[in-house]
Amino acid sequence: MQILGTGSALPEKIVTNIDIAKIVDTDDEWIKDRTGIAQRHISTGDTVASLAAKACERALDNAGKKAEDVELIILASCSPEIMIPCVACQVQDKIGAVNAVAFDLNAACSGFLFALNTVNAYMSAGIYKNALVVGAEVLSKIVNWSDRNTCILFGD
Repeated sequence: MQILGTGSALPEKIVTNIDIAKIVDTDDEWIKDRTGIAQRHISTGDTVASLAAKACERALDNAGKKAEDVELIILASCSPEIMIPCVACQVQDKIGAVNAVAFDLNAACSGFLFALNTVNAYMSAGIYKNALVVGAEVLSKIVNWSDRNTCILFGD
């Protein structure tokens, strides 16, 4: 297996530690000392599927591939907006990957690595040659914004 290209996408809105300190008992120094995080991106309308599709389009462009070349899409997420169709199928439709099998994998923080390993297994077996491995989250919609132990950690 070889990684031919990468892509990423982030929501435009940035929330700083100073912004977080306005809603929970914390400060910039406390967060930075414990996490190294100074800011995070938060969606104001982007979905898991829309962010994932942008990242996939950029990865395909970076790899010099077309969406029609993709045979498999595995998308790791624990924050889909809807369960059916799965996010991978939504991405398949958005980017035009008409020849791809697509499914989601939910393993939270380690999801991308499980997805990468799963693609490797399919490729090692000779089943697929071209795949997209995607990790995408919009955790801001499920984070408890009154819990300083968790709201400081997650972005979209």
